[in-house]
Amino acid sequence: MRKNPNYKWLILVIIILIMLAVPSFFWMKKDNKSRAELSKSLLSPVIMVPGSSATTERFNDLIDELNKTTLNRHSVIKIKVSREAKLTYSGSIGKNDLEPFIIIGFDNNKDGYTNIKKQAKWLNVAFESLIQNYKFNNFKAFGHSNGGLIWTYWLEHYYSEYSDNIKIKKLMTLGTPYNFTESNINNRTQMLADFIKNRATLPQYLKVYSLSGGKNYESDGIVPETSVAAGKFIFQNQVKNYTAMTVTGEKADHSDLPQNKQVIQAIRQYLLKKPNRPLKPAKGKDNH
Repeated sequence: MRKNPNYKWLILVIIILIMLAVPSFFWMKKDNKSRAELSKSLLSPVIMVPGSSATTERFNDLIDELNKTTLNRHSVIKIKVSREAKLTYSGSIGKNDLEPFIIIGFDNNKDGYTNIKKQAKWLNVAFESLIQNYKFNNFKAFGHSNGGLIWTYWLEHYYSEYSDNIKIKKLMTLGTPYNFTESNINNRTQMLADFIKNRATLPQYLKVYSLSGGKNYESDGIVPETSVAAGKFIFQNQVKNYTAMTVTGEKADHSDLPQNKQVIQAIRQYLLKKPNRPLKPAKGKDNH
């Protein structure tokens, strides 16, 4: 008795479908597990990016000051990104710390729009690694000087990859030159023009705080106040809130801004989670 050739083909097709379905099943199971871990996570890190020529050590004094009056000390992770996008981690997150500081720095920390684009790409490599390692579903961002430019470029070009599962709650920029050193707002640099052109990609639920230094009435000694203020053309009427502030007094010049008392207070008030009880000096001191 001859076997029906169509029957053989049917069996072959069934076998092939099973072979394709099994890996897909396990991939979907793994993906669903990862999504579940993200949704349950209570971790809400503050991810910080320093400016040009600065390293991951840039915010040591700032973090020390913030940790002097806190109920739970913020632990610190530092990530250095090489020119080849290789990551070097140091530090760890404390067991009960739900709001750690994560500082991301770059081997190529030079100025200029071309480098800012590269640094935003490297920031994305580090960010991808962070969410794989720590499974957080929301975060806050902080950038000093060009660090704010890097965050802005990243938000406009990379954040959409994560926005369905990971929410950026707040962005605080400090002395960020949105028009570089140009003091005349009518002379827009290519970078500022690009930021404005792509502003529709910014998340509408984002709260943005832009702080400038008032060493004098015109600048923080390096960045013109009008350049910092140009951020309003990017964020205002696009994100949920855009707040601009000028800090003055001691340490109001560009390089000292991260240690300015008003800046430290603004970070406590606007960026960090509010404590359930009154703040008190923390005991001990961690090394960064």
